[in-house]
Amino acid sequence: MSDKRVYLYDCTLRDGAQTQGVDFSAADKTAIAQELDKLGIDYVEGGWPGANPTDDAFFGDPPRLHQARLSAFGMTRRPGRSVENDPGLQAVMNVDAPIACLVGKAWDFHVEVALGIGLDENVEMIGQSLGHAAGRKQEAMFDAEHFFDGYKDNPAFALRCLTTAYEAGARWVVLCDTNGGTLPHEVEEIVAEVARHIPGERLGIHCHDDTGNAVANSLAAVRAGARQVQGALNGLGERCGNANLVSVLPSLILKMGFDTGVSAGQLTQLTHVSRRFDERLNRPPSRGAPYVGESAFAHKGGLHVSAVERDPRSYEHIVPDLVGNRRHIVVSDQAGRSNILARFREIGIDLDDADSGVRKLLDEVKAREFDGYAYDGAEASFELLARQALGGVPDYFDCKSFRVIDERRWNARGELITLSEATVKLEASGRPFMSVAEGNGPVNALDAALRKVLTPIYPVLEDVRLVDYKVRILTPQAGTGAITRMMIESADSTREVWNTVGVSANIIDASYNALRDAIVYKLFREGVRDEAAE
Repeated sequence: MSDKRVYLYDCTLRDGAQTQGVDFSAADKTAIAQELDKLGIDYVEGGWPGANPTDDAFFGDPPRLHQARLSAFGMTRRPGRSVENDPGLQAVMNVDAPIACLVGKAWDFHVEVALGIGLDENVEMIGQSLGHAAGRKQEAMFDAEHFFDGYKDNPAFALRCLTTAYEAGARWVVLCDTNGGTLPHEVEEIVAEVARHIPGERLGIHCHDDTGNAVANSLAAVRAGARQVQGALNGLGERCGNANLVSVLPSLILKMGFDTGVSAGQLTQLTHVSRRFDERLNRPPSRGAPYVGESAFAHKGGLHVSAVERDPRSYEHIVPDLVGNRRHIVVSDQAGRSNILARFREIGIDLDDADSGVRKLLDEVKAREFDGYAYDGAEASFELLARQALGGVPDYFDCKSFRVIDERRWNARGELITLSEATVKLEASGRPFMSVAEGNGPVNALDAALRKVLTPIYPVLEDVRLVDYKVRILTPQAGTGAITRMMIESADSTREVWNTVGVSANIIDASYNALRDAIVYKLFREGVRDEAAE
């Protein structure tokens, strides 16, 4: 193995899920795992089997990954149990994941106070658990909890925990800065010392960000010899978060010259992945995020802009395109032009920069984004916008009007009943239609009413299901009259997922706009023709 190869381990779905206000569904976890897989991450930690129903559902139907390998997290056997008779450990062993990552104590203080056992017994638990996992899985990893605190208090014991796991067959021994209190110079010194006992190609680093140094600490550990880095998308995690893999990854490749499983082409998707992840969390992306933020390569007017336009290297530490971001000249009409054209090429629309339709199309995109549309997390709506502007999408149907009624009442048994009813008037296949349907919410009812008309005409829609939708208030100062943005995620039996967006001061209207795009995109992608034009 090359000494320049660093392996990336993403813990977003487990450690990142401990972020305050974050609550992943099993569908969220699957979609995020697939995004990480496409990005080229080596390991994706899916969660802790047996810890909660969501993780059980996720591992009950694990996603198909092509480059990444799925890891199940757990802990070493409990005191007084054998490895075969520990339900928690066996839950990790029994799921369909080729990797097992087991956490254990490496701080003598925690062993004696939290576990209430002797140091020798703790070491025995580590050795037996990792040996058991190494025999059952493709790879076993040991997460040495609070390692740096333990090393500072009792280096001999902390090292003994590591070497025991290594000798028992652990592929990776991961040094955890669990409370995030260690500084970069300490990390580099301690990891270098550990590397004298365990080969660096078997050492990993997992840092929390409580001092704001998680990324720096991770890079310092790599400098000292560690060859696996654990972290989360956008630095998600409990308290102040984990090391941000979105910052670690390009720093390793572009700044330090290390190889990872992420190719140059995959690296250009980094900005997209980061922003799409924030959209899934229903939160605005950080404009000032390193590498991927909207302001990361933004330049204000005056002499600064002139210098940037003459020689971008004067003010930009990398070429923005390398991570899928773009230069933003605030006062320039050309801001975003090349980026939009590149996005057109990604969906198969190759336009000449001098094409007369390009300016109009760019103005339309900018106007819509000013109104609140966000296309980083809604690729299907973006593609439709581009193709419709070029006359490439059939008019499958025309919604003349719709009405949605919500009812909330108590039934005769004293139970609270909520029901939505939608009425739509459509023109499709050259004929007028009216349809009424009920649902457990306004979006569900509207979807059902549309499908009632459209599915008999376009049978491929029978395969489509609404997976998720999120609402964001864009003008909170307007109170109940605020403009809202609706993001809808749809899927079909092929496990293809697409996202659409709608914006309006009326939340039902915003929902319809996103829902219509979801239906039209499915029809267009399947190559369906306009029935009325036949």
